[in-house]
Amino acid sequence: MFRFKRFTIEQDACPMKVGTDGVLLGAWVALGAADRLLLDVGTGTGVIALMLAQRSPAAGVTALDIDAACAEQARANADRSPWGGRVTTCCAPVQEYRPEEPFDLVVSNPPYYDRSLLPPDAGRTTARHTVALTHGELIAAACRLLAPEGRLAVILPAVEAQRFREQARGRLALRRLTEVWSTPRSGVKRCLMEFVRGDAAEFRTDRLVIEEAPGRFTEEYRRLTGDFYLKFCSGRANGYICESTN
Repeated sequence: MFRFKRFTIEQDACPMKVGTDGVLLGAWVALGAADRLLLDVGTGTGVIALMLAQRSPAAGVTALDIDAACAEQARANADRSPWGGRVTTCCAPVQEYRPEEPFDLVVSNPPYYDRSLLPPDAGRTTARHTVALTHGELIAAACRLLAPEGRLAVILPAVEAQRFREQARGRLALRRLTEVWSTPRSGVKRCLMEFVRGDAAEFRTDRLVIEEAPGRFTEEYRRLTGDFYLKFCSGRANGYICESTN
């Protein structure tokens, strides 16, 4: 079980557990008052979907996953949260998903291991490797599912992020990029990216450093994730991590 400030995530049925990548994406993605319909592709436990629901009091959120066990657990997690009535769960591949209305925002913490050895666990293969969902397929799905002014937001390792940008060229334009560094000297570990249809009128880029030193989180990271992580405001000595129990 993973406890956040306003909701709890059960994760025993999902091969991929709650992690920093998903929390970063759920906290970082820009949300506007006009955003009415939001889609989380590859929702897993539903953590990003619930973060979006917490941040957008008027929006409807759809949590989509190809894995039936994950979709069922995401549903249960949503039902235990304050926003269960605004979260819809669906078990289907995004390549075949046909909603009645387009989305204002599509988010995904997508599979990213394109060219590495596959693990023996089938669930982790689906969750981490581009076997069931390639980046090109995700981009094509986003183009089909987004409203004209809609956005796609993803988080990827630096090398895979560059490949993703290359595949999106001509279909989606990168509007916002945040390079995530584990420490001030670590180099780029992840890229948070927001894409729009057509040409981006402006492009913004910045850097987020997670830790100043081992166990000492930066003020910027605490500020970004402080509405979610349980202990960021607890005052315990450098214990700025969310409480997790199995």
